[in-house]
Amino acid sequence: MKKAIFTMILLSAITVFGCQQSSGQQLKKYDPKRKMSKAPAEWKKTLTANQYYIMVESGTEPPFHNAYDNNHEKGVYVSAATGEVLFSSADKFDSGTGWPSFVKPVDPKKIEIVSDNSDGMTRDEVIERSTGLHLGHVFDDGPADRGGKRYCMNSGALKFIKK
Repeated sequence: MKKAIFTMILLSAITVFGCQQSSGQQLKKYDPKRKMSKAPAEWKKTLTANQYYIMVESGTEPPFHNAYDNNHEKGVYVSAATGEVLFSSADKFDSGTGWPSFVKPVDPKKIEIVSDNSDGMTRDEVIERSTGLHLGHVFDDGPADRGGKRYCMNSGALKFIKK
């Protein structure tokens, strides 16, 4: 019984903190090997400090304290850097993790999935294909009836356009 309870607690913690940076770890900074369409100094001129932290430095915003986790309006989510449509409210769902979550991107060709080995774990990172900028991560624990994926995005990497 104790083993089952421990396992349930562990799985819950992994789900809730799956997108979050470990607070005791050094934040991942710009990786010079990552191909970006502009140099970090150029992005710093066009992005807000929060957008730069998330998109260039691969940071993560706090769960439940971001612009779009609790947004239930109809519309589209575009890249904060380019304005390209990336996700739709029709594909958004409440994952309970504290970050906006989607079952799929609007156009899979606009994103790229790369391996992220930071913070002592391996995850699938979602980047914007045209810029090389960080958007969030994708996990295999989304709604099974909608494909099983959870695109866990940072609100700071997106802008919402209401329909």
